[in-house]
Amino acid sequence: MIPAEEQAQREAALRALLAKPLLVAADDAESLMLVRRHLPALRGWLRRETGWRLAADAETARLFKTAPLSSDATHPARGHNKEPFSRRRYVALCLAASALARADAQTTLGSLADDVLTAAAEPGLAATGFTLTLTSRSDRADLVAVVRLLLAWGVLSRVAGDEDAYLSAGADVLYDVHRPVLGVLLTGSRGPSTISAGTFEARLAELTAEPVAETDELHNQALRRMLTRRLLDDPVVYYDELTEDERAYLVAQRHNITGRISEATALLPELRAEGIAMVDPDDELTDVRMPEQRTDGHITLLVAEYLAGRAEAPLAELLTFVRQAAQAHASYWRKGVTDPGAEIALLEVALDKLTALRLIEVIRDGTDTAIRSRPAIARFALGEPAIREPGSPTAGKTGTNQTRKAAADAASTIF
Repeated sequence: MIPAEEQAQREAALRALLAKPLLVAADDAESLMLVRRHLPALRGWLRRETGWRLAADAETARLFKTAPLSSDATHPARGHNKEPFSRRRYVALCLAASALARADAQTTLGSLADDVLTAAAEPGLAATGFTLTLTSRSDRADLVAVVRLLLAWGVLSRVAGDEDAYLSAGADVLYDVHRPVLGVLLTGSRGPSTISAGTFEARLAELTAEPVAETDELHNQALRRMLTRRLLDDPVVYYDELTEDERAYLVAQRHNITGRISEATALLPELRAEGIAMVDPDDELTDVRMPEQRTDGHITLLVAEYLAGRAEAPLAELLTFVRQAAQAHASYWRKGVTDPGAEIALLEVALDKLTALRLIEVIRDGTDTAIRSRPAIARFALGEPAIREPGSPTAGKTGTNQTRKAAADAASTIF
């Protein structure tokens, strides 16, 4: 029997790794200390239940996660303004990391830019159509976004200067390079230089390939690990998205799998007819929160409520709804939401978030686009106000909060 205090520390350490798979001493000293203190137990649990590798030393702790689905693009890297990284920025990030691996202990933004430009001009990369010149502000903004992501990861730390000054006036910035952090960024199961496939999809498949199970026992182990990864990473795991083997194993072992996850992380399982969700009562282990405040958070909630009552809605119908919502809430939302075409950007933000939370699917058929609701979105539906007899304990307490709670209670029978 593990003492309660030790169990609580292991739980906190594992939750810290799930929330931030790369911990660095400068920013995460307390979490790093817990991980190092309970390293053998954490490594054992992760290896047994997920197959993920955990490495830790005095400067870093790295959970080498394997994405359950390499085709899932709903959780991109984002810049400081929350703009998702484009493929162009991802290429620039790889070039910058390669340049930093050969850099001195200190470097400047200008020097890093020169190294990235040199690498971008290589014939093999240029043949793919990728170009980078840094002569325009947008090109420099891509490099700055990459540098700021490396700062957030702890690969770089700023010594002097500011990236905004580089953007506007070309002023330089000085950084310390933390090579131990840089050395644990890649999480693939093999080195990129060993991959021989030609297409992007084939190269990605080789980079993330794992050994094929040759016995029934290893096959079941692989299924358990894959399903545990998805339950830890995905907001919802729907049965209809699994293969027949995966679905059969999860149905048979769902209580064992979710029980082990809950014991180790304090996540709470919701077992429904359509699938399973591991819910975090503390709302810490997510990079996409809902509901949120401000304009984008409000419109996302309104769109979710609208779709909760519909199996599917055309994109044009949703654009009309958002336009009307902007008119109704213009005095509370940010400026410009009623401008012509503003509803397009507002709806895009909402759909991106709802897709990442696996509440909807965007269905494209030629030039037509429709939004299909997924079962879990039912919890955002508004129910009818409850009418109670005078003198009852809850008489008079009708309204949005109560109807939303009633809708959530009703939704629990659906999902």
